[in-house]
Amino acid sequence: MATRRLATVFGGTGFIGRHLVSRLARLDYEVRVVTRHAEAVRPLMTQGNVGQVVAVRADLAQDAALARAVAGAGLVVNTVGILAERRPGDFQRLQGELPGRIGRAAAAAGVAKLVHLSAIGADPASESAYARSKAAGEAALLAAFPRATILRPSVIFGPEDHFFNRFAGMAQLLPFMPVVNGATRFQPVYVGDVAEAVLAAARRSAAEGQVFELGGPRVASFRELMGYVLEVTGRPKRLVALPPGLVRLQARLGEFLPNPPLTRDQLILLQKDNVVSPGAKGFAELGIAPQAMEAVVPAYLTRFRPGGGRRAAYPV
Repeated sequence: MATRRLATVFGGTGFIGRHLVSRLARLDYEVRVVTRHAEAVRPLMTQGNVGQVVAVRADLAQDAALARAVAGAGLVVNTVGILAERRPGDFQRLQGELPGRIGRAAAAAGVAKLVHLSAIGADPASESAYARSKAAGEAALLAAFPRATILRPSVIFGPEDHFFNRFAGMAQLLPFMPVVNGATRFQPVYVGDVAEAVLAAARRSAAEGQVFELGGPRVASFRELMGYVLEVTGRPKRLVALPPGLVRLQARLGEFLPNPPLTRDQLILLQKDNVVSPGAKGFAELGIAPQAMEAVVPAYLTRFRPGGGRRAAYPV
């Protein structure tokens, strides 16, 4: 009987991780999902046969725990990432230092393939702590595991996303759609395509040590994306550009909330386009044709339409 391949996924219970674990299971990998809370892995266990998807309890602050998690794995994928800090220093710990520590553990364990999820905009000179930590994580990883593949997606969409769903929810509640830095451009990318990019990178020796920037087929401004949300949800409301001073105040106050809707660091990110760089390697080099948001988003935003999608938004 053939030995099943073993993959270790850090962040496997997150947005990208769940889609990746499902695909790995379908490809007959044994999948270790590294977590501090084993119960969070239970929904993923149904994606494979009994014992195929397993939870590995690990404190990410402990190098010994990382070593145990990657031992015997042929593929290691790190999808750990946060958009806002719960404690000061979280960006540096989880995005700046953890990738290098995973890289060292993987190198010591003789892991063949390591794929890391970073983000477009990773920049050591950025004013954003998020962007600086992403760049630091890439550098630390490559220093420890030079053959690692780095994927930098733009804003990711999918049924459980925190982008289109969040703004569709706002469209339900507010008399207008607020717009912040409306001219900033994005290149939304489908979460399933990002998961496929991980698998493609793991299969290609030419992807080792390379950086790929992942963006969907369409580039759109923030204002255009907000207009698209209103169109899909059938809510003809005004787009209102918020004054910068008011936005900064709201962001500052919002940081006291457990899940802030907007932070000052995110405001810095919103001042710069989040699109694939000219000449960067991307989906084409990985053999993937990314899906357009128009083919995916309407299906999961239906619930935000008047009547929850059970009736037409406008009289017929």
